[in-house]
Amino acid sequence: MSLIFTVAITIIGLVFSCVSSSSASDDILENFLNCLHFHNSTSISNVVYTKTSPSYHSLLHSSIKNLRFSSNNILKPLVIVTPLQPSHVQATVLCAQLHDLQIRMRSGAHDSEGLSYISQVPFVIIDFINYRNIQVDVKNKTTWVQVGATIGELYYSIATKTKTLAFPAGVCPTVGVGGHFSGGGYGYLLRKYGLSADNIIDAHIIDARGRFLDREAMGEDLFWAIRGGGGASFGVSLAWKIKLVSVPSTVTRFIVPRTLEQNATRLIHKWQSVASELHKDLTISLTLQMVNSSNSNKGELTVQALFQGLFLGGVNKVIPLMQESFPELGLVKEDCSEMSWVESTLYFWGFGGQPLEVLLNRSQVITDSFKEKTDYVRHPISESGLEGLWRLFYEDGAKGVFIAMFPFGGRMSEILESEIPFPNRAGTLYHIHYAVHWVEEGEEVAEKHIDWMRKLYSYMEAFVSKSPREAYVNIKDLDFGVNNINGYTSYEQASIWGFKYFKNNFNRLVHVKTKVDPLNFFRFEQSIPPHM
Repeated sequence: MSLIFTVAITIIGLVFSCVSSSSASDDILENFLNCLHFHNSTSISNVVYTKTSPSYHSLLHSSIKNLRFSSNNILKPLVIVTPLQPSHVQATVLCAQLHDLQIRMRSGAHDSEGLSYISQVPFVIIDFINYRNIQVDVKNKTTWVQVGATIGELYYSIATKTKTLAFPAGVCPTVGVGGHFSGGGYGYLLRKYGLSADNIIDAHIIDARGRFLDREAMGEDLFWAIRGGGGASFGVSLAWKIKLVSVPSTVTRFIVPRTLEQNATRLIHKWQSVASELHKDLTISLTLQMVNSSNSNKGELTVQALFQGLFLGGVNKVIPLMQESFPELGLVKEDCSEMSWVESTLYFWGFGGQPLEVLLNRSQVITDSFKEKTDYVRHPISESGLEGLWRLFYEDGAKGVFIAMFPFGGRMSEILESEIPFPNRAGTLYHIHYAVHWVEEGEEVAEKHIDWMRKLYSYMEAFVSKSPREAYVNIKDLDFGVNNINGYTSYEQASIWGFKYFKNNFNRLVHVKTKVDPLNFFRFEQSIPPHM
């Protein structure tokens, strides 16, 4: 409950208001806890953490990846619930509605704006840290995976059962499948098999009425919406049934680094035209970062482009394919390594050569502060445009910059924009993920890096998609605007950011929201609003 202070308030009135607010908050908490116990008897007690619980603070901070949102000044949840069964989620949803508490859902907590664990109004976190069972069915090439599982845990579970089945998802093993799948989800199998969301065939959710629903019970409209539309707007996702895809027993992974002094600008310009047109079995991504220049003894920096590739086959097939399609890169056998598909996922995250069990380590990501943005490119950026980008890399706010460019094409160009809410299909050359990281503390440091990121984003406007300038919902950006904290958010207000993420699919998402959650219980800063 928030307080509204006026200039004329007296000290006595201030103290009284604070005490009253604290008392009211305590009452809400007590009533909420009583409601949980009423709906779940004593079984829920072991999974409920309040601010007086010994494990509350360690649990809250255990999954915070972006330290921008770990400050003591940020409102903390009244309660954290770590469900073990659907009834725990059902009780939490029903009791939160009854006592006017918002819900935040957290699986991996990699969300760039911290929306899975912060709020500006009293709230409860449903943390799926203990809800991560995975059941792999090799015979039918399917898997049920609960939303608290990470991508790494999913990859490991599949690999222990088979070497020739996989799933198209991301490269970061600590990302939770809950949010990753609901917003789209992509990685090095994208050009062959599409997004994670393209390969979901069933789901379990709890809706605003507290009902447990599978695909048949929820209907095709809601099932459509939660696969790429950001499921947190429509209910609480519990589990996904996914379709596994075939991979050869041997794949080839390669990496080719090139700096500006090694003709990187011209190679990147060429890559833009080639990468989305390659054979579906071949994906070459680009990572741009600052490194020490090999041509200087004075510690000068230069821009480095890392061309990282995955080919679904052996090295003897990928070399002639590259010589035909992208000879300028100069790929040779020495750049390549043959391995299993699951082993390649380790290399892409920097754990090459380590045992597969490293995929099960949920805490292997270094936490720092960061700001992220995204773009989609439909026409190659000119060499002069790239050179202007390099100049920004040398500015003070760019320290810790990381830009990833990931090609589309292949299977992505074959799927209609309306098939699921994720709209970026035919005509998209590649996706850009901008990030700037810093470890120093203080608002001044944060403001410097965030201002630089906004300057970079402004510079890139001339070279990326337009009307709307598109963005990836899994890397939310509150610079686009937010819903009203309290009260009604209009379609017009939400469409400012909604069309950036979903293009014309935003209209259908609003229609589904209006049907399944007309009172807008599941809401946050950039949730889909209902028509009212």
